[in-house]
Amino acid sequence: MSTKTLIGVLLAGITGVLIFLFVHLSGGSGGGPIKLGSSKAEACTKGARDCLPEVNYVDTQGKAYTPKSLTGQVVIVNFWGTFCPPCKKEIPDLSAAYDKYKDKGLVILGVMSDDPSDSELLNFASDFQMTYPVVRSSSDIQVAFSYPDKLPTTFVFSRGGKQVYSKVGALHADEIKQIIEPLLAEKP
Repeated sequence: MSTKTLIGVLLAGITGVLIFLFVHLSGGSGGGPIKLGSSKAEACTKGARDCLPEVNYVDTQGKAYTPKSLTGQVVIVNFWGTFCPPCKKEIPDLSAAYDKYKDKGLVILGVMSDDPSDSELLNFASDFQMTYPVVRSSSDIQVAFSYPDKLPTTFVFSRGGKQVYSKVGALHADEIKQIIEPLLAEKP
């Protein structure tokens, strides 16, 4: 085999491996389709790895979201930051979903990774049409979600508290609807 052929084969192989790693490790493929087996939400075993973590979330208005208060709700936990362009892009779609479905059992908690002042956050929320609760990140929340290091990162939990979807990267309106409508149709 000639040197040029060998180099070509090696470059093709390396390119293939890089493409594979990029697609599978970037999180762009999301958490895959949601598979719901029945019309009743499957309950999560307390403390199991794929359950909504047993932490308290307190939003910037002082409202507490406890594990008990989230029971029976479809919960989206979205890690984001004010500096993050993809986060800014998904916020209006998350807000529209929250406004449409909050009375049907949807809770969206936006866990903020940075630390703007209250007035900066208020201006940001107004500029980006953010209507769902914002939670300042804490060590308990970070540990519970294994320190998400890419933003945005989103986790979706069924009414039974079971994680059914996760994604690194921005969610879009159609994707949000496709994920949450079947979950909201489940009985708690």
